[in-house]
Amino acid sequence: MSRLSPSSATSSPKPLSGAALVRDYALLAGALLLIGQWIAIHAVARGALGPVASTVLPGLAIFGAATLLSWGAELAQLEIAQALALAGLALVAVLPEYAVDMYLAWKAAKEPAYTAYAAANMTGANRLLIGMGWSTVLLVYWLRTRARQITVKPAQRLELLTLLLATGYAFFIPFKRTLSLLDTAFFLALFVFYIRRASQGHVEEPGLAGPPDRLALLPRRWRRLATWALFVLPAYAIVISAEPFADGLLHNARRLGIEEFILIQWLAPLASESPEFIVAVIFALRRNPTAGLGTLISSKVNQWTLLVGMLPLVYAISGMHVAPMVLDARQAEEVFLTAAQSLLALVVLANLSFGLGEALLLLGLFVLQFLWPTPEIRTLLGYGYLVVTVGYLLNPAFRRSVVALVRFGWR
Repeated sequence: MSRLSPSSATSSPKPLSGAALVRDYALLAGALLLIGQWIAIHAVARGALGPVASTVLPGLAIFGAATLLSWGAELAQLEIAQALALAGLALVAVLPEYAVDMYLAWKAAKEPAYTAYAAANMTGANRLLIGMGWSTVLLVYWLRTRARQITVKPAQRLELLTLLLATGYAFFIPFKRTLSLLDTAFFLALFVFYIRRASQGHVEEPGLAGPPDRLALLPRRWRRLATWALFVLPAYAIVISAEPFADGLLHNARRLGIEEFILIQWLAPLASESPEFIVAVIFALRRNPTAGLGTLISSKVNQWTLLVGMLPLVYAISGMHVAPMVLDARQAEEVFLTAAQSLLALVVLANLSFGLGEALLLLGLFVLQFLWPTPEIRTLLGYGYLVVTVGYLLNPAFRRSVVALVRFGWR
């Protein structure tokens, strides 16, 4: 989710060339086709699909739905108040990840094995954003311009401090090995406070581009109809795709002899987060990496607060009890590793700059978990993140940056 400025709702899009118009409407048609194929198949022929098609097709629908939701969120800035837009965009940003993870949490109340899958999807989605997403923005920008650094807007101290508080709390989860309604209360309260503070700030929003820019040229009545359609259709597609996509991944993992945990942890988030990554990369290619990185930082806030907080709540509603989700040793170490990665990334960004060496560091540490995918290595990698974090904090400049983040983050 990217944040808004009051002025963004009044900016008018500029007509482009005929080729650009055709391209943008072709992109819109392609995304609609991705969700339309699964809506049609789900209605008439879902049972006739094989194991691969029954996984790939809803996965493509989730990808298309995530793309359409991001465009609808941009277009909605022209129609609704800023505070409401911030809350709505936050919910939209996590909806694709939310649908899959909430389905897994719902099933976990009846089949305890699904607790591992819910934890896997949540931790994978969070680590992808930092390890791959943040780093890719700078690497693409460097390849494009040879610039070795991105500057983060001071206004995004709000996101960074929110992430710091969520990360500090997350370190307690591996020790108690549960996700409970108390965790829900903390994460959702933190998210609500973040939204309230964000709605009071004056920040800038990049201008509309691509299909939203074209749709913004429509007469107001048709633009509002298009905005509603870009929310309702993809939301419905996500709802009907989450279950077959998650179950299909598990079924194909067993069929192919691949560990289910790994497939759920990485493939499911990739399907739902790819549109965000693509948008961020496009910003970098257009020489606006600050906007690209800022979008992924905001998405990390949503996933590390709202998404995590909803897991035990959905679990409790499904089971009609207040018992917590119990995490085993592997799930606890995955949360620890995710928190350790987040802490290092926050310390790195506390000085509001992100350098090429730091991007390579985050990407390299992220890749290490795939080279040696064992529980022992993941635990050591988590401690490795903490050691590197301490190394940064030994530098007085980084210590002052962290202190400034805590002092001024919510001002």
